[in-house]
Amino acid sequence: MEQVKVFTIDELMVATKNFKEERIIGRGGYGTVYKGLLPNDQIVAVKRSKFMDEGQIEQFINELILLARTKHPNVVRLLGCCLEVEVPLLVYEFISNGTLHDHIHNIDGASWYSWSNCLQIAMDLANALTYIHSIPIIHRDIKSSNILLDDSHTPKISDFGASRLIPLNHTHLSTVVQGTLGYLDPEYFFSSQLTEKSDVYSFGVVLAELLTRTRPLLPVRQTDQNCNLAAYFIQSIQEDNLFDILDSQLIVEATQEQLIFIANLVQRCLSVKGDDRPTMMEVAIDLGELCKQPTNLSPIEREM
Repeated sequence: MEQVKVFTIDELMVATKNFKEERIIGRGGYGTVYKGLLPNDQIVAVKRSKFMDEGQIEQFINELILLARTKHPNVVRLLGCCLEVEVPLLVYEFISNGTLHDHIHNIDGASWYSWSNCLQIAMDLANALTYIHSIPIIHRDIKSSNILLDDSHTPKISDFGASRLIPLNHTHLSTVVQGTLGYLDPEYFFSSQLTEKSDVYSFGVVLAELLTRTRPLLPVRQTDQNCNLAAYFIQSIQEDNLFDILDSQLIVEATQEQLIFIANLVQRCLSVKGDDRPTMMEVAIDLGELCKQPTNLSPIEREM
C-alpha cells in the first residue's frame, strides 16, 4: 500500500493561501481542487469537499482508501490527507496540463492532436484500467474530464470518489447507479449491477470522443434519434459513414485499416451487453498490436 502523509490543516491553509479563490484549479461533483505550494516547493493539488454531509465524507474516505492501494504511472498519485476537519482533505500530485476533455474540445490547443498521440493516450489509459481492475477496483466514472494530462500529454486517471473495491470471489456489485450521462453503461443503468465491463463501456465513449472530437452528448443534429456519441458512432459504422465522423487529422495520418480496426474496437467496447465487451486487458492487447503497425507516410516521405 502506498505511503500516505498526514498533513495538518495549518499546513494546507498555508499551502493554498487559506483556500483563496485564485488558487482554484478545478471543480467537481465531490469537491473543489486548489493548487498548493508546500514548504519544500513541491506543488500539489488539494481537494476540499463542498459539503459537510455523510455522503461526502464517505466519498472522500473511499477515495483515500482506494488511491492508497494504487501505484501506476497513469493513475494520479495520492500524496496525503488531512483528518483534522469534518470532511478529510486529500492531497495529490499536481498535474500541470488540464484535462483530456479540455484538450479534445479546445480547437486552439490542438497542436498535440495526432494519430500517434491519440493511440498513446488510449494505450496508457487501457493499461491503467487493466491495472485498476486487477486490484480489483471499478472506477465507475471514467470520462475525459477525469483524465488529467501532464506536460508530456501523459494521461492520469483521477477522481476515485465513486469507485468501488470488488470483494474476493465476486464479479459484480449491486449499487445505486452513479456515473455521468453520455459515459454511463446502459446495462448498469438498468440493472444496478456494476462490473468491470461498465468501465469498458465508458472507456469506449472516451475513445470515440478522442477519435471524433465530438462531445458525448450531442447537440441537435442530422441524426434522427441518437442524442449520444456512443449510438451515433455505432450507427456511423453500420451505415458505412465512419470516415465522415472521424477527425480529419487522423484520416491523413493513419491508414484506413488502422482506423477501421480501432473503430471496431470502440464498437465492441460499446456493446449493449457487458458480456459482449472485451476486458480492459484484451483492449490493451489490441491497442498494442495497433501501435506496431506503420502509419501513412508523411508528405516529405511521399516526395522521396
